[in-house]
Amino acid sequence: MAEALQRIITNRYGGRDLPVTLILPDGARVPLSPAPAVEVIARSWKGLRALASPALGSLARAYVHGDLDFTGSARRILEIAESMVGAVSHGRDRARTKWRLFLHQHRNSRRNIAHHYDVSNAFYRIWLDQRMVYSCAYFRDDADTLDTAQVQKLDHICRKLRLAPGERLLDVGCGWGGLLFHAAERYGVEATGITLSQNQFDHVTAEIAARGLAGRVHVELRDYLELPEDVLYDKIASVGMFEHVGVRRFPRYFGKIYRVLKPGGLVLNHGITHNSLETDSLGSGIGEFIDEYVFPGGELTHVAKVVEGMGQQGLELIDAEALREHYAKTLWTWVDRLEAREDEARHEVGDERYRIWRIYMAGSAHAFDRGWLSLWQLLAGKPLADGRLPHPLTRDYMYVSA
Repeated sequence: MAEALQRIITNRYGGRDLPVTLILPDGARVPLSPAPAVEVIARSWKGLRALASPALGSLARAYVHGDLDFTGSARRILEIAESMVGAVSHGRDRARTKWRLFLHQHRNSRRNIAHHYDVSNAFYRIWLDQRMVYSCAYFRDDADTLDTAQVQKLDHICRKLRLAPGERLLDVGCGWGGLLFHAAERYGVEATGITLSQNQFDHVTAEIAARGLAGRVHVELRDYLELPEDVLYDKIASVGMFEHVGVRRFPRYFGKIYRVLKPGGLVLNHGITHNSLETDSLGSGIGEFIDEYVFPGGELTHVAKVVEGMGQQGLELIDAEALREHYAKTLWTWVDRLEAREDEARHEVGDERYRIWRIYMAGSAHAFDRGWLSLWQLLAGKPLADGRLPHPLTRDYMYVSA
């Protein structure tokens, strides 16, 4: 069987001038171009099978389990992998995939969040910025460092929300607290964050004490559905969180936000979307890989459906900004930082989890580069009783003066 697979592989890729040398389990080397730049190593029969009938998801799965390996950067190998696979079509999920998504979305949300975020704070520190902001940065210039771009993102959100001293801000899915601390220290608000991650809760709690922000910044280990509706906020932010919600739960999600937001208040929803109206998940097995290994229960949709979900709950959209290129740059920066400290990362979380995060982030960056995914900041408000929603006539207030 292995010999038959080897013949299939050499026939499949022969004459395509891919800059690759295939290394087969018996050590045989098969160059696919006169000047190969990387090596793709099949270490087992499963690795050979993945190469014989390639899909991006199955190649990623084989890499995670050590059945395939490669030399060079993840960025380079993703470009080559797509060429090996051929056309990548995105469309409707199969029944089996929909069933797995249903099961994940109906299990305890804390388990889904813990699967992704409660890995190791030390692991995330290896490749995140110093504030541990795990969401798309905002690059004003190609030369911006990750730390600079993340501060710019936090400030961009605060400006959009027009935060003012004394206001109450809610951060739904607050991560490691970067926005909470920026808003409290720079804009003088009283900031409350909620998270389902024990690691994040512990980190934010310790930072509140270290920064002397007790009484001004609060963090709760709480699901957004558990928010009491007799406590209202002037402004609400949700950054990189609603991807976990699921399209069918948009009414509950945006409905809860509407009910805990003061009339005249603003909400900013920052999240990943598909760029195709007719897509349930990324094709070539990518969506299945992400659901199984990275984001159980996560679900993306087109921005139009997100806007519709907000509007159905009474939230009025007043601004929308696409940051696709910013997230591609953010993700590639994370991948570069992770690869640069590979040994430390492997020691912290083990080989398999290192491989999962490396290929997941590189694959996501590739998807943003290719226009399969986008990132939108949607600014909306809860109109006053008379229908007015006061906000500036222009967008000038969102940008730092030169």
